[in-house]
Amino acid sequence: MINKNTDKSNKLIHESSPYLLQHAYNPVEWFPWGKEALSKAKNEDKPIFLSIGYSACHWCHVMAHESFEDENIADIMNSKFVNIKVDREERPDLDDIYQKACQLASGNGGWPLSVFLTPDQKPFYVGTYFPKQSRYGIPGFANILETLSKAYKDKKGDIDKTTQEFMASLIESSSSLSKIQNIEIEKSILDESAVNLLQIADKVHGGFGQAPKFPNTTNLLFLLRYYDYSKNSHFLNFIEFTAKKMAKGGIHDHIGGGFSRYSTDERWLVPHFEKMLYDNALLIQLFAELYQATKRDYYLSLIKKTIDYLVREMTFFNGNDECAFYSAQDADSEGVEGKFYIWTKNEIKEKITDNQKFELFCDYFGITQGGNFEGKNILNITKSIESLSKQYNLSMDKVELVLNESLEILFKVRNTRIPPEKDEKILTSWNSLMISAIVSAYKVTDNPEYLNYAKKTINFIENKLSYDGNRLKHTHKDGISKLNGYLDDYSYYINSLLDVFEVTSNPFYLERAIQYTVAMINHFWDEKENCFFFTSDDHENLILRTKNFYDLAIPSGNSMAVYALLRLHFLTQNYDYLDKAELIVKSCYKAALGNPFGFGQLLISLYLYFIKPIEIIILQNKSDDHNNREIESWIMKEYIPNGLILTLKYPSEESQKLLSSDIFTILKGKKIDITDDNKAKECVYICKDFTCLLPMYSISDLKKYFNSNK
Repeated sequence: MINKNTDKSNKLIHESSPYLLQHAYNPVEWFPWGKEALSKAKNEDKPIFLSIGYSACHWCHVMAHESFEDENIADIMNSKFVNIKVDREERPDLDDIYQKACQLASGNGGWPLSVFLTPDQKPFYVGTYFPKQSRYGIPGFANILETLSKAYKDKKGDIDKTTQEFMASLIESSSSLSKIQNIEIEKSILDESAVNLLQIADKVHGGFGQAPKFPNTTNLLFLLRYYDYSKNSHFLNFIEFTAKKMAKGGIHDHIGGGFSRYSTDERWLVPHFEKMLYDNALLIQLFAELYQATKRDYYLSLIKKTIDYLVREMTFFNGNDECAFYSAQDADSEGVEGKFYIWTKNEIKEKITDNQKFELFCDYFGITQGGNFEGKNILNITKSIESLSKQYNLSMDKVELVLNESLEILFKVRNTRIPPEKDEKILTSWNSLMISAIVSAYKVTDNPEYLNYAKKTINFIENKLSYDGNRLKHTHKDGISKLNGYLDDYSYYINSLLDVFEVTSNPFYLERAIQYTVAMINHFWDEKENCFFFTSDDHENLILRTKNFYDLAIPSGNSMAVYALLRLHFLTQNYDYLDKAELIVKSCYKAALGNPFGFGQLLISLYLYFIKPIEIIILQNKSDDHNNREIESWIMKEYIPNGLILTLKYPSEESQKLLSSDIFTILKGKKIDITDDNKAKECVYICKDFTCLLPMYSISDLKKYFNSNK
């Protein structure tokens, strides 16, 4: 929400970022990052105060309300600093640099990120949230401003020394994690990493570590692959345990669907109520793969509810052929964290008037008079349907019906409340994660609408965020696309194009994936250290050109690039892709071996590297009027994490193009027998380790094959 404390706006008023616009009427004379602000700092020899945050960040709002809306503090800031406000989702390059500086200085980071810079953009003091007055052992923001302003004027030598130390550490931290290029990539990394991850797992509440607790989805996806590889049920049990704990906890919005960014406690009860697109996309993929591995319908219900939320609340429809997904929903509404989501017991009693239904609902979701969060209740599942069935002498179906009816009542009530603000930026990288997620959902549900959303989102990116044939913009809002794409944008989008290609076999998606890969290599590859920079070679010059190897809330760009390069190699047999993938792995191999927690996506890539794909080519008789796809549907629901699965309508223009392609070698010689004697609807070719089996024409044959190869 824009806080109009004054009739006079600052320079942020012309920005498109919802986060920047929230500060457009602060008394602080904010500038966006750019030449005007940087030139002003140099010309006036003033230090820069750089504030980085994002629209859904609760503590960003707190600091804004306490300090940036305060006239006295604004006077100090305006007279002694050039003040720049940055949306970390728009400018992850800036956030990456200065977040690293914060971690070097204090051992941790986060948002709001508060950085004091010299006019040449070099940091000399870094922190996160500063209260208006000194408390929590943290100095007050006004005192910090006065102290640092004086130090900048009177102790230039000390400031210069500090910036030199910061820069030396930043340069070191942003180089390749390993200078040794002749490292042997050994398969044992899969075993060691899986065991180490299980050792740091929380066996009581699920997930990893203590509070605050994040989903860490890429680690769970790797462990699921390791379960498939090792057949050790301990890994599957832990992944299911974690997924169910999250789904039962308050981090899950049981009324409206979707998951919050993280839990402030170790039990997944009290979330930081902001909802991010990337978390929900990654969790959809996890639930889809868990369904494939277990065939439990429970995961299908989680997928449906999460996608329903995203389509309802977070989707921009641009005509019939394009759609895209917004970035986030705020934690706060009416200035109060979580107000939209929490309930008193009396509020629920007023709406669920049948006493038995009310008591059953409260028992199931842990609703009490005293509440579990600041005197109110966050819904979290505390009992099983089975136990409630016995307790209330109702069938399990009836219990579920009562709960669903009650949730629907509260959903309608909640829709009368003032909702949290929504960040309507459309980011290429996060939308690419969502494309991959809804493709995974399509595979296990057979819901064609999910595939349509994926195609329409690609249409949006191609029409609104792509330029010069194979280049990407990072962000789009209000009809304007801007900022050079980052490595994440390219590596995520290439993978999402390959995901859609595998379920449609439309050559367009493969061709575009290859074209963007060429651009990624041409503009991001570091020939010296054999990995990818985070920014392109034609990006704005900053104090540092960083590289990202560690997974944070989202997978690292280098690890996703490895995955894309490996997939393209296996599809095309282009060994340049394989060579570059191996070089990236070598640049962070030892770090991944020592700390697998930060390398879940790299380990997923290494699984594919070692296990090698099983090529499954499904050819469907185009002349079959009933469009029979029983075999395809069955295969899509199987857990084959190393599967390279393609479905072709045969004969068709698209299938002929792929079958005759010089770059697409795995389809050579494949055809379906559609003679009069054998009116086959579908046939399947399975190839592994350069050997292909005879075509199979039934699910029973496929079951025999997969059962014998487990």
